[in-house]
Amino acid sequence: MKTPPSLQIRTLAEFFGTAWLLIAIVGSGIMAERLTEDPGLQLLQNALVTGFALAAIIAALRPVSGAHVNPAVTLTAAAVGQLSWREAASYLPAQVAGGIAGTLLTNVMFGLPPAEISGTVRDAPITWLGDLVATVGLLSLIFTLVATRSYNYLPGAVGAYVAGAYYFTSSTGVANPAVAIGRIFTDTFAGIAPQSALIFILVQLAAATLVTLTHRLLAASNRST
Repeated sequence: MKTPPSLQIRTLAEFFGTAWLLIAIVGSGIMAERLTEDPGLQLLQNALVTGFALAAIIAALRPVSGAHVNPAVTLTAAAVGQLSWREAASYLPAQVAGGIAGTLLTNVMFGLPPAEISGTVRDAPITWLGDLVATVGLLSLIFTLVATRSYNYLPGAVGAYVAGAYYFTSSTGVANPAVAIGRIFTDTFAGIAPQSALIFILVQLAAATLVTLTHRLLAASNRST
Protein backbone atom coordinates (compact mmCIF):
# COMPACT_ATOMS: atom_id res chain seq x y z
CA MET A 1 0.00 0.00 0.00
CA LYS A 2 1.43 3.36 -1.03
CA THR A 3 2.27 5.71 1.85
CA PRO A 4 0.50 9.09 1.46
CA PRO A 5 2.70 12.20 1.34
CA SER A 6 3.55 13.80 4.67
CA LEU A 7 1.73 16.93 5.79
CA GLN A 8 4.87 18.94 5.10
CA ILE A 9 4.97 17.73 1.47
CA ARG A 10 1.25 18.37 1.02
CA THR A 11 1.60 21.85 2.48
CA LEU A 12 4.52 22.59 0.15
CA ALA A 13 2.40 21.41 -2.79
CA GLU A 14 -0.33 23.87 -1.77
CA PHE A 15 2.24 26.67 -1.60
CA PHE A 16 3.64 25.99 -5.05
CA GLY A 17 0.25 25.25 -6.60
CA THR A 18 -1.17 28.56 -5.42
CA ALA A 19 1.99 30.39 -6.51
CA TRP A 20 1.68 28.95 -10.01
CA LEU A 21 -1.99 29.90 -10.14
CA LEU A 22 -1.14 33.53 -9.38
CA ILE A 23 1.69 33.44 -11.91
CA ALA A 24 -0.88 32.38 -14.51
CA ILE A 25 -3.45 35.00 -13.48
CA VAL A 26 -1.13 37.96 -13.11
CA GLY A 27 1.29 37.01 -15.88
CA SER A 28 -1.39 36.45 -18.49
CA GLY A 29 -3.00 39.75 -17.50
CA ILE A 30 0.26 41.64 -17.98
CA MET A 31 0.95 39.89 -21.28
CA ALA A 32 -2.57 40.56 -22.50
CA GLU A 33 -2.20 44.28 -21.78
CA ARG A 34 1.04 44.33 -23.77
CA LEU A 35 -0.39 42.41 -26.73
CA THR A 36 -3.63 44.29 -27.29
CA GLU A 37 -5.58 47.36 -26.21
CA ASP A 38 -8.93 45.57 -26.65
CA PRO A 39 -10.31 44.97 -23.12
CA GLY A 40 -12.50 42.12 -24.28
CA LEU A 41 -9.55 40.33 -25.85
CA GLN A 42 -7.44 41.01 -22.77
CA LEU A 43 -10.07 39.38 -20.56
CA LEU A 44 -10.40 36.42 -22.92
CA GLN A 45 -6.65 35.79 -22.86
CA ASN A 46 -6.56 36.10 -19.08
CA ALA A 47 -9.53 33.74 -18.67
CA LEU A 48 -8.25 31.02 -21.00
CA VAL A 49 -4.73 31.00 -19.59
CA THR A 50 -6.04 30.87 -16.03
CA GLY A 51 -8.43 28.02 -16.82
CA PHE A 52 -5.83 25.94 -18.64
CA ALA A 53 -3.19 26.55 -15.97
CA LEU A 54 -5.56 25.67 -13.13
CA ALA A 55 -6.53 22.42 -14.86
CA ALA A 56 -2.84 21.50 -15.16
CA ILE A 57 -2.16 22.41 -11.51
CA ILE A 58 -5.06 20.26 -10.29
CA ALA A 59 -4.02 17.33 -12.48
CA ALA A 60 -0.47 17.48 -11.14
CA LEU A 61 -1.14 18.12 -7.46
CA ARG A 62 -4.43 16.35 -6.71
CA PRO A 63 -2.62 13.07 -5.89
CA VAL A 64 -0.29 14.97 -3.56
CA SER A 65 -2.41 17.44 -1.57
CA GLY A 66 -5.82 17.38 -3.19
CA ALA A 67 -4.86 20.54 -5.12
CA HIS A 68 -7.07 22.87 -3.13
CA VAL A 69 -4.95 25.98 -3.92
CA ASN A 70 -7.87 27.92 -2.45
CA PRO A 71 -8.60 28.65 1.24
CA ALA A 72 -12.35 28.51 0.55
CA VAL A 73 -11.97 24.92 -0.66
CA THR A 74 -9.78 23.99 2.31
CA LEU A 75 -12.15 25.53 4.88
CA THR A 76 -15.17 23.82 3.33
CA ALA A 77 -13.36 20.48 3.20
CA ALA A 78 -12.49 20.79 6.89
CA ALA A 79 -16.01 21.89 7.83
CA VAL A 80 -17.63 18.87 6.13
CA GLY A 81 -15.09 16.42 7.56
CA GLN A 82 -13.04 15.68 4.45
CA LEU A 83 -9.91 17.28 5.92
CA SER A 84 -8.73 17.64 9.50
CA TRP A 85 -8.52 21.11 11.01
CA ARG A 86 -4.83 20.43 11.71
CA GLU A 87 -4.26 19.92 8.00
CA ALA A 88 -6.34 22.99 7.17
CA ALA A 89 -4.29 25.09 9.59
CA SER A 90 -1.17 24.03 7.66
CA TYR A 91 -2.66 24.53 4.18
CA LEU A 92 -4.16 28.00 4.71
CA PRO A 93 -1.01 30.06 5.40
CA ALA A 94 0.84 28.15 2.67
CA GLN A 95 -1.83 29.09 0.14
CA VAL A 96 -1.76 32.76 1.10
CA ALA A 97 2.05 32.87 1.10
CA GLY A 98 2.12 31.06 -2.23
CA GLY A 99 -0.30 33.54 -3.76
CA ILE A 100 1.79 36.51 -2.66
CA ALA A 101 5.06 34.85 -3.75
CA GLY A 102 3.62 34.03 -7.17
CA THR A 103 2.52 37.62 -7.69
CA LEU A 104 5.88 39.09 -6.63
CA LEU A 105 7.75 36.68 -8.90
CA THR A 106 5.51 37.55 -11.83
CA ASN A 107 6.03 41.28 -11.35
CA VAL A 108 9.80 40.77 -11.45
CA MET A 109 9.54 38.42 -14.44
CA PHE A 110 7.86 41.19 -16.45
CA GLY A 111 10.33 43.89 -15.42
CA LEU A 112 8.09 45.55 -12.84
CA PRO A 113 8.82 46.39 -9.19
CA PRO A 114 8.41 43.25 -7.05
CA ALA A 115 5.42 44.67 -5.19
CA GLU A 116 3.07 47.47 -6.20
CA ILE A 117 -0.16 47.91 -4.26
CA SER A 118 -3.06 47.85 -6.67
CA GLY A 119 -5.22 50.93 -7.10
CA THR A 120 -8.02 49.07 -8.88
CA VAL A 121 -11.09 49.49 -6.68
CA ARG A 122 -13.88 46.95 -7.19
CA ASP A 123 -16.50 47.92 -4.63
CA ALA A 124 -19.87 47.73 -6.38
CA PRO A 125 -22.48 45.57 -4.58
CA ILE A 126 -23.23 43.78 -7.85
CA THR A 127 -19.56 42.77 -7.96
CA TRP A 128 -19.80 41.27 -4.47
CA LEU A 129 -22.94 39.39 -5.50
CA GLY A 130 -21.12 38.17 -8.59
CA ASP A 131 -18.29 36.74 -6.54
CA LEU A 132 -20.71 35.10 -4.13
CA VAL A 133 -22.29 33.34 -7.12
CA ALA A 134 -18.87 32.45 -8.56
CA THR A 135 -17.61 30.97 -5.29
CA VAL A 136 -20.78 29.03 -4.48
CA GLY A 137 -20.72 27.57 -7.99
CA LEU A 138 -17.05 26.64 -7.79
CA LEU A 139 -17.34 24.95 -4.39
CA SER A 140 -20.55 23.16 -5.38
CA LEU A 141 -18.88 21.83 -8.51
CA ILE A 142 -15.81 20.59 -6.64
CA PHE A 143 -17.66 18.89 -3.81
CA THR A 144 -20.23 17.33 -6.16
CA LEU A 145 -17.42 15.79 -8.20
CA VAL A 146 -15.70 14.59 -5.03
CA ALA A 147 -18.95 13.15 -3.63
CA THR A 148 -19.55 11.19 -6.85
CA ARG A 149 -15.87 10.17 -7.02
CA SER A 150 -15.58 11.76 -10.46
CA TYR A 151 -11.95 12.65 -9.80
CA ASN A 152 -10.84 12.35 -13.42
CA TYR A 153 -13.18 15.18 -14.36
CA LEU A 154 -11.93 17.59 -11.70
CA PRO A 155 -9.06 19.27 -13.61
CA GLY A 156 -11.01 19.97 -16.78
CA ALA A 157 -14.29 20.83 -15.07
CA VAL A 158 -12.77 23.24 -12.55
CA GLY A 159 -10.51 24.86 -15.14
CA ALA A 160 -13.43 25.33 -17.54
CA TYR A 161 -15.67 26.72 -14.78
CA VAL A 162 -13.07 29.27 -13.66
CA ALA A 163 -12.42 30.40 -17.25
CA GLY A 164 -16.15 30.74 -17.84
CA ALA A 165 -16.71 32.63 -14.58
CA TYR A 166 -14.50 35.43 -15.89
CA TYR A 167 -17.38 36.17 -18.27
CA PHE A 168 -20.60 35.00 -16.61
CA THR A 169 -20.10 36.78 -13.26
CA SER A 170 -19.83 40.51 -12.62
CA SER A 171 -16.72 39.97 -10.47
CA THR A 172 -14.83 38.04 -13.19
CA GLY A 173 -14.91 35.08 -10.80
CA VAL A 174 -12.18 35.73 -8.23
CA ALA A 175 -13.65 33.01 -5.94
CA ASN A 176 -10.43 32.43 -3.97
CA PRO A 177 -9.18 34.34 -0.89
CA ALA A 178 -5.52 33.56 -1.66
CA VAL A 179 -6.00 34.95 -5.17
CA ALA A 180 -7.68 38.08 -3.80
CA ILE A 181 -4.76 38.66 -1.41
CA GLY A 182 -2.12 37.95 -4.04
CA ARG A 183 -3.68 40.37 -6.49
CA ILE A 184 -3.29 43.22 -3.98
CA PHE A 185 0.44 43.25 -4.76
CA THR A 186 0.29 44.04 -8.49
CA ASP A 187 -0.91 47.28 -10.02
CA THR A 188 -1.57 45.64 -13.37
CA PHE A 189 -4.54 44.15 -15.24
CA ALA A 190 -5.29 41.60 -12.50
CA GLY A 191 -4.78 43.94 -9.55
CA ILE A 192 -7.33 44.43 -6.77
CA ALA A 193 -7.13 47.29 -4.26
CA PRO A 194 -6.71 46.16 -0.62
CA GLN A 195 -10.12 47.43 0.52
CA SER A 196 -11.80 45.61 -2.35
CA ALA A 197 -9.85 42.40 -1.69
CA LEU A 198 -11.10 42.39 1.91
CA ILE A 199 -14.72 42.47 0.75
CA PHE A 200 -14.05 39.72 -1.79
CA ILE A 201 -12.60 37.54 0.98
CA LEU A 202 -15.61 38.08 3.24
CA VAL A 203 -17.97 37.21 0.39
CA GLN A 204 -15.97 34.08 -0.43
CA LEU A 205 -16.05 32.95 3.20
CA ALA A 206 -19.82 33.51 3.22
CA ALA A 207 -20.06 31.31 0.13
CA ALA A 208 -18.03 28.59 1.86
CA THR A 209 -20.44 28.76 4.81
CA LEU A 210 -23.47 28.41 2.52
CA VAL A 211 -22.00 25.41 0.72
CA THR A 212 -21.04 23.78 4.04
CA LEU A 213 -24.57 24.19 5.43
CA THR A 214 -26.08 22.82 2.22
CA HIS A 215 -23.73 19.84 2.28
CA ARG A 216 -24.69 19.05 5.88
CA LEU A 217 -28.41 19.37 5.17
CA LEU A 218 -28.15 17.02 2.22
CA ALA A 219 -26.09 14.56 4.25
CA ALA A 220 -28.66 14.62 7.05
CA SER A 221 -31.47 14.13 4.54
CA ASN A 222 -29.73 11.11 3.03
CA ARG A 223 -29.25 9.52 6.47
CA SER A 224 -32.93 9.93 7.29
CA THR A 225 -34.18 8.21 4.14
